[in-house]
Amino acid sequence: MPVIPFPQQPFIDPAPGKNNVLVVVGDEINHTLFDQMTLRGWEVEYVADNRGALEVLKERPFDLIITAEKTRAKKDLELLRAIRRVRPHCRMIILTNESTSEDVILALKERAFSIFSRPYSPEALSQIARSAVEGPCWDDGIEVISAKPDWVCLLARCDASTAERLLQFFDELVDLPEEEKSDVAYAFREMLMNAIRYGAHFDPTEYVEISYVRGRRMVSCRVKDPGTGFQLHELYHSAISNPDDNPIQHALYREATGRPPGGYGILLSRHLVDELVYNETGNEVLLVKYLDRSSPSEVA
Repeated sequence: MPVIPFPQQPFIDPAPGKNNVLVVVGDEINHTLFDQMTLRGWEVEYVADNRGALEVLKERPFDLIITAEKTRAKKDLELLRAIRRVRPHCRMIILTNESTSEDVILALKERAFSIFSRPYSPEALSQIARSAVEGPCWDDGIEVISAKPDWVCLLARCDASTAERLLQFFDELVDLPEEEKSDVAYAFREMLMNAIRYGAHFDPTEYVEISYVRGRRMVSCRVKDPGTGFQLHELYHSAISNPDDNPIQHALYREATGRPPGGYGILLSRHLVDELVYNETGNEVLLVKYLDRSSPSEVA
């Protein structure tokens, strides 16, 4: 990405109802993000560094602050703590070239809106930024019960935007080889979205409980929703209920009853992780992925 001069355009107070964003530029601009913000008609102001951001925020509020990629996550978290003293409910997305599991834990505890380290998906960043700016008033939506890099326990509000934020934190937190990480991430996303959709019916007054444990030879994720649960054998419209000798039974049942497709996520998740276990009522699920003992992380 080419280095460009720091924009010297004066700030113009946004029109009533306009969304305004403060971007810490550093020595380069993320053009993809910049294009998305301008296309949406957001008012954008630039500052050269974190100190400049704090000075501007002392004068007026912003809907969102986005940090520069060249700063370390620890420095941006120091900025967030300072901002909280003058703007307690500000929303910050941390961009960084480098972060650790400890940084992600601190970002959760300090209630950063999200954190992205390179390489990251511009589409995912754009979606999280839009959620931060255009979403309803919030009180974070993610509550840390207990957290350290190898054991995290959270409560998450049951709405789609909070789920996307949580999944981004999860992506930054999980330290696994790419293939294992992809498998666990897919299964975790399916279990989380099922809990929010079917257990809580997207009710933002309800919360799901999530635990993540990283052992030497395994990782596990637990999701508990506030619903009454279900039984897997009762999902007749789902591919997961098919007997071994009748792989299309679910399709025949859906056609006869007019039920929509469902259950493919659970079926695929069972193949991607080693254990997928539900409690008796069906409102709590535990997934486990065993790791190759010869992997570098295990040898260390």
